Amino acid sequence: MTSRLFRRFALLFTLLCAAIAQAAQIEGQTFDERIQLAGSELRLNGVGMRAVAWFKGYTAGLYLSRPARDAAQVIAAPGPKRVQMRMMREAGAEVFVKAFHGGIEGNSSEGERAQLAERMAAFDRNMRSLVKVKQGDIVDLDYVPDRGLVLSLNGRVSGEPVPGEDLYAAVLKIFVGERPVDKKMKVGLLGGTT
Repeated sequence: MTSRLFRRFALLFTLLCAAIAQAAQIEGQTFDERIQLAGSELRLNGVGMRAVAWFKGYTAGLYLSRPARDAAQVIAAPGPKRVQMRMMREAGAEVFVKAFHGGIEGNSSEGERAQLAERMAAFDRNMRSLVKVKQGDIVDLDYVPDRGLVLSLNGRVSGEPVPGEDLYAAVLKIFVGERPVDKKMKVGLLGGTT
């Protein structure tokens, strides 16, 4: 009886490990289960893909200090956070600027946007300094407490950090808010299956 119970437990554990490993892969892109950011260990919360019709734009991974299954939990999560985008096609910086503004407009009130306007302009400059991203590039959108929103391309920081947890919350809403840029991607980033 004990032997049979042990075998069942071992099988269940193996299946669970396989499911976790699969959750870190999407469209041939593998996302690390754990990363270090600002002295904290973050865990992969989920992955998703931004696609329009048959055009695949990028895959994304959301990293948090603890698992979160809804947008409110993601936004309220303490400490550093990361949205990592792995580009599946080339895009100019203006495409990013337009997409970020559209996402924030769709998920923020007029008053919130007014409070963010100056800092969004600073973040726009950071995005424009990328000029163009290519297939295979990795874009990180990090929240670092006491610094703010940090943009990186392939591990290299672009521009100055833009302060404000409220700005990063607005950026997160682009991905997991009430009107996300891609509903299937939102489900994946929140740990669901897409």
